[in-house]
Amino acid sequence: MDWAFDIAIKNRKLLKSFIENHTLEELNKVPKGFNNNIIWNIAHTIVTQQLLVYNLSGLPMVVSDDMVAAFRKGTKTERDLSQSEVDTIKGMLFSTIEKSKEDYDNKIFQTFNQYTVTTKSVLSTVEEAIEFNNFHEGIHLGYILAMRKSL
Repeated sequence: MDWAFDIAIKNRKLLKSFIENHTLEELNKVPKGFNNNIIWNIAHTIVTQQLLVYNLSGLPMVVSDDMVAAFRKGTKTERDLSQSEVDTIKGMLFSTIEKSKEDYDNKIFQTFNQYTVTTKSVLSTVEEAIEFNNFHEGIHLGYILAMRKSL
């Protein structure tokens, strides 16, 4: 699983670069033809990782219920985020993955509630959830790359 966690960290570095290289206005802008903005996509990856890995394992997540409600699957950008909120999201990019790796290495994931994702793949283990999460984050990286051209 070290490889899967390494891929996650590398993707999160790319996501961090968008936060660092765009203004707050650019992060919050919903480009024409899109339902969400760059910062929503980044926050969505954090929330989804927590839902897939921790929630489906019956363990507490580090994201708040409010964050889940705002950025889970099926939501869209409702308002501009403040710089403080963006900074919080930026801080969670790596801490969530590092905590997951630590918890995985410490074998805290003992149960998993099977879940069918939108691609119709069935996740049956935490390992599958971690691996699928990398695929999911790649999709959102693609959205962000497309949005960047529309700013």
